[in-house]
Amino acid sequence: MVVIVKKGMGKKKFNEALLKIKHTKKLDAKRHLGKVNWGEDALKYQKKLRDEWD
Repeated sequence: MVVIVKKGMGKKKFNEALLKIKHTKKLDAKRHLGKVNWGEDALKYQKKLRDEWD
């Protein structure tokens, strides 16, 4: 959905327009928790990648 914001529109009208938006889909992040097995520690992996830049 698109909300058109016009010059001079007050905060109250803007907030009302935002509240009219229907949110249909929500991300359930807990569903994906622990699904990826990297095989090594994430911090060690980041350090290894950053060392490649030098």
